[in-house]
Amino acid sequence: AVAVAAGVVFALTGGDGKPVAKPEAEPPAVVPMVPHKPPPTPAPKPPAPPAPVPPRAKPVPRPPKPAPPEPRPKPVPKPPAPKPVPKPTPPQPKPTPPPVPPPPPATVYQVNRLQYGTFGDHTKPEVRLGSSSWLWQRWGLAIDGKPYGHGVTVHARSAVTIDLNRKCSSYDAFAGVDDLTLGLGAVRFSVYGDRTLLWRSPVMHGGDPAVPVHADLTGHRAIRLVVDPHTPFGSVALADWAKSVINCR
Repeated sequence: AVAVAAGVVFALTGGDGKPVAKPEAEPPAVVPMVPHKPPPTPAPKPPAPPAPVPPRAKPVPRPPKPAPPEPRPKPVPKPPAPKPVPKPTPPQPKPTPPPVPPPPPATVYQVNRLQYGTFGDHTKPEVRLGSSSWLWQRWGLAIDGKPYGHGVTVHARSAVTIDLNRKCSSYDAFAGVDDLTLGLGAVRFSVYGDRTLLWRSPVMHGGDPAVPVHADLTGHRAIRLVVDPHTPFGSVALADWAKSVINCR
């Protein structure tokens, strides 16, 4: 700063060559001493926080299973070509079957008209001579005062065997004690097909009305008409098979 001030003075004086007395150097200014303050006592540092606990490692998620591949759509088959619709055939008339002839009418054989097998031709029912009891073939008889046009009468103990000799369907009659017995005796009537019992009556006394008889003869080759006495004095009774008939084909 002093040198600069001298330069300025020299310029103002015109620079006559005279040496300019150097200004005395001023003593340096004394800087006032500021009392030194001691540095402030640093505040005590707080205790260091505890070291943070490292967080638990998160489980690494497993990679998701790959999705199954989408099924490829099956190719849709082409619908078959429609079949040509056949032309409707006009219905043809069915032939009419010939009419079935009706079965021949049943033939009815009255037992009071049957022949014995010894004299017959074996084409219709016949009385078996060697296996039959006494048989009275009658026209007109009465049971409990009721008349019957035909029938057969037997003793209280009897058995009459009839060979059918053809296919027959039934035997029908009315059974009872004949009025000739005058109300005496008690009997029971039975009808057998071969050896099978087909029909049986209750005990019939003299003076009782006749009971209807019906026996199926399908599959049988012979029938047997049996009368048994019910009491020791029953043998005196005369038993009637009134309106006794066999129905055959």
